[in-house]
Amino acid sequence: MRILLVAVGAGLLGVAASLLTTGPGPLLRSEVGQRALQGALSVTAPKPPAGVAVARPGTTIPTLTLQALKGGVVTLPGAYAGRPLLINFWASWCGPCIEEMPELQRYFAEQGSNGAQVVGIALDDKAAVDAFLERVPVRYPILLDTAGPTDSSVRLGNPKGVLPYSVLLSADGKLLKQRIGPFAPGEIDGWARAMAQTE
Repeated sequence: MRILLVAVGAGLLGVAASLLTTGPGPLLRSEVGQRALQGALSVTAPKPPAGVAVARPGTTIPTLTLQALKGGVVTLPGAYAGRPLLINFWASWCGPCIEEMPELQRYFAEQGSNGAQVVGIALDDKAAVDAFLERVPVRYPILLDTAGPTDSSVRLGNPKGVLPYSVLLSADGKLLKQRIGPFAPGEIDGWARAMAQTE
């Protein structure tokens, strides 16, 4: 028992030292840090309204039907069945969301027709999204939703509506990974490789 306490204490000291010397960034970019952050947000978040299905890691996501930016509706994950799916929630007023968009565009461009499909879901109004994308264009599909207690990000495990928020889905629509916060340049590749190992 004493060895276990010493090991836990040493681990906590290591985490504290890391936070003091490098800030929370590296810890929050790790899988352990993401799980801890997700757990903390879930504990303090309001309970989803009755009847709102919320996906959990390892389960198939509830069907989402959303307005496409260019008209029509898209159903997820069905519209991209058979391909892994990276869904990124953002808004035109969210600074970190804007910073990570070139990284999402780069990853999308490298995937081709057989790789993961990137989809952005803007929790914003259409006029603001159109104006923003004129200045910062991306080629991956953009869908629209209205932020609130039953929005699509909440249904995909983001109970407090923190942005940016990303999820990885397997080719059969299972929620594999969740990510709170922006991706740094080159970071999506390692995250997506980890997805392949969990399938």
